[in-house]
Amino acid sequence: MVNQKYITIPELAKLMGLSRIEVYRKVRKGQIKAEKIGHMYVITDREAANIIGKKTNARDKSQIEKAVKKTVREYGEVLIKLGKE
Repeated sequence: MVNQKYITIPELAKLMGLSRIEVYRKVRKGQIKAEKIGHMYVITDREAANIIGKKTNARDKSQIEKAVKKTVREYGEVLIKLGKE
């Protein structure tokens, strides 16, 4: 978990232009691979790029990087602690 970058479902929903409820449904159906950490699902940035269905261009990569940084900033300690469980 330490070497991978993650984004949350709401962040992926924003990138995909979908509601977060729709993204949650896709995760529950197995259409989107996500990991559950505590009460939160996270998606790797690589998986997010695959889901979007194209090579990540500079603009998309920038948005994903911002989402990852925000997630780590807000939930970093929790992700580390939960990853050790």
